[in-house]
Amino acid sequence: MSRVQLALRVADLEGSIAFYSTLFGVEPAKRRPGYANFAIAEPPLKLVLLEGEAGEPTRMDHLGVEVEDSAQVTAATERLKEAGLATFEENDTTCCYALQDKVWVHGPGNEPWEVYVVKADADTLTKQADPVCCTTDDAEKETANADKSCC
Repeated sequence: MSRVQLALRVADLEGSIAFYSTLFGVEPAKRRPGYANFAIAEPPLKLVLLEGEAGEPTRMDHLGVEVEDSAQVTAATERLKEAGLATFEENDTTCCYALQDKVWVHGPGNEPWEVYVVKADADTLTKQADPVCCTTDDAEKETANADKSCC
C-alpha cells in the first residue's frame, strides 16, 4: 500500500501531537525527541511532525509518497528521470529515525517531494555523516545543498 506523506514543521510538538491524535483518531506510530509520525489508515496518510522554532507558525517541510519496497523507489526514479525531472537519490540513508531508500524531486513551486521506503528503524534522526538531513536549520540545509530536503 502506498500513501501520501505530509511533513510539517511545528513549534509546539506536544500540542500538535494532541491535535492530530484527536483529528485522525490515532496515536503516533513513532515518537522520538523532536519528532513524531502518524501512520493513518483512513485516509491513507503518513503525517510527520518535526519540531521547529518556538513561536513560529506551522509550515510544510516536505511532501512524499511512502511505498512498500525499494523496487518501487527504483521504478519511480526511472519514471521521473524519463519524464525529464531532476532527481536526487539517497539509498541506505538514515533519516527521521528510519533507514530509507528514496528519490527526491521538486514541484513547480520548488516544493520538495520524496518517494521513499522505510527499510528498518534507526536510533538517530539523521545519519552522522550527513547533518543536513532532517535538520531544523533551514539556512544549514540551503548552504549545504539547495536541492536536498529530508524525512
